[in-house]
Amino acid sequence: ILLTLFPAPNEAADTNVEAACDPKQLQPCLAAITGGGQPSGDCCAKLKEQQPCLCGFSKNPAFAQYISSPNSRKVLTACGIPYPSC
Repeated sequence: ILLTLFPAPNEAADTNVEAACDPKQLQPCLAAITGGGQPSGDCCAKLKEQQPCLCGFSKNPAFAQYISSPNSRKVLTACGIPYPSC
């Protein structure tokens, strides 16, 4: 089920920053984002690693609903990460 929510990227990335973007790395956050609970330490660590990628994820129709959800904002706030302004 998680793989359907976070499928593998379809295209090869051109830059090192984009190459590091992997939405599957955010799986530890899925329960907090979909259920509204507190994020785990692992979730916050992965969000910090993937922070430069959040705008790209928000523009992808497969992930936009998760990035723009109210629970996503709560998770980012709880992890001390600003909501991306894309």
